[in-house]
Amino acid sequence: MPLTLRSSPSSPFARKVRMAAIMLGLTDRIKIETAVTTDPNDTIRRQNPLGKIPALVLDDGTVMYDSRVILEYLDALAGGGKIFPVDTGTRFKALVLAALGDGIVDAGLLVIYEKRYRPEETPYKPWLDYQRDKIKRAIEHLESSPPASDPVTVGSISLACALGHLDFRKQVDWRPMAPALVEWLDDFAAKVPAYGETMPG
Repeated sequence: MPLTLRSSPSSPFARKVRMAAIMLGLTDRIKIETAVTTDPNDTIRRQNPLGKIPALVLDDGTVMYDSRVILEYLDALAGGGKIFPVDTGTRFKALVLAALGDGIVDAGLLVIYEKRYRPEETPYKPWLDYQRDKIKRAIEHLESSPPASDPVTVGSISLACALGHLDFRKQVDWRPMAPALVEWLDDFAAKVPAYGETMPG
C-alpha cells in the first residue's frame, strides 16, 4: 500500500515534499491526494487536527505533519543523510535556512489570506506591510550572504520553494533587490530538475 500525501497543487509546503520525494527516488511509493482544507467534510481535519497540508498518511494510518517532519521521514526512508546532513554544523545551518524559507512562505501566505478572506472589506495595510517587511528583511539577509550551492539540503529545498512561491503569488517583487539570490535560484533549478517538475501551474 503506498503512502498517501494529502496535498494541493499550489501549496509551497506540499511542493517541498513532492520535490524531496523525486530527489530521494520515492515517488513510486507515494500517492498524491488533493485535500480541500476549507471543506469541513474533508478527512484532512481528522488526519491532521490542525486541518493543514501537507500530511503524509502511512501504511498503518499514522499521519506525519508538517512539511519538515515529512521531509525528515522521507530522508530516513531513503536511508538517511540525504537531505538532512549528518554533520552537526552543516545540519543546523540547513535547519536554520529551512526555518527562514518557511518563514518567508508563512508571511507570504498571510498576505494572500488578508486579501482573500476580506472580500467585502479593504485589506488592512499595516498588517500587509508588516508581513511584507518580514519577507524583505529575509531577502536582504540572504542577498548579503547567499547560501552554499552544495549540498542540496532541506534548507535549500525550503528556500527554493519559498522564492518560487513569491514568483508565483507575487506578494513581494524580490528579484530586482536580490541579483545574487536570483543567480542562486537559477543554479538550484539547473541542479535540481525536481524544481521545474513541481512548478505550480
